[in-house]
Amino acid sequence: MRQVKLLYVGARPEAQWEALCQLYRERLQRFLHWQERRLPLAPGRKEDPKGALAREAKAILRELGERERVVALDERGTEWSTEELASFLHVHLPLGPLTFVIGSDLGLHPEVLERAQVRWSLTRLTLPHELARLLVMEQLYRALDLLAGGSYHRAKV
Repeated sequence: MRQVKLLYVGARPEAQWEALCQLYRERLQRFLHWQERRLPLAPGRKEDPKGALAREAKAILRELGERERVVALDERGTEWSTEELASFLHVHLPLGPLTFVIGSDLGLHPEVLERAQVRWSLTRLTLPHELARLLVMEQLYRALDLLAGGSYHRAKV
């Protein structure tokens, strides 16, 4: 079965965000094996942000398997339409596990960006961490439903 993981660095989500994510978690499970892993924020962020970012990178890289294809969420990445995301998934899901990585408010360390095969930008706007996570889940569901011929995505293709 196709596998997708969302790996993110952040504080424990508030209940209302978690409830919204649960809705898409259940929907995603219809199409693939979905996993999420939250990594805690590195300590010492205010005193040494560069050191904290490096510690977060080590934690992220430890979570990534050799075969995993990695998509880094990065403000300097490529913005995709839903159709472009669906096309990406159509090509890359059969190749093995796919992991989407969202960094903390410090961003992603260059080592994580180098490990990624793709950099995806949701928008040039700055988003709250919880909203970025929810948008990734919703857009993945929308793209998968589009590939399956579902009716969730109603734009003309």
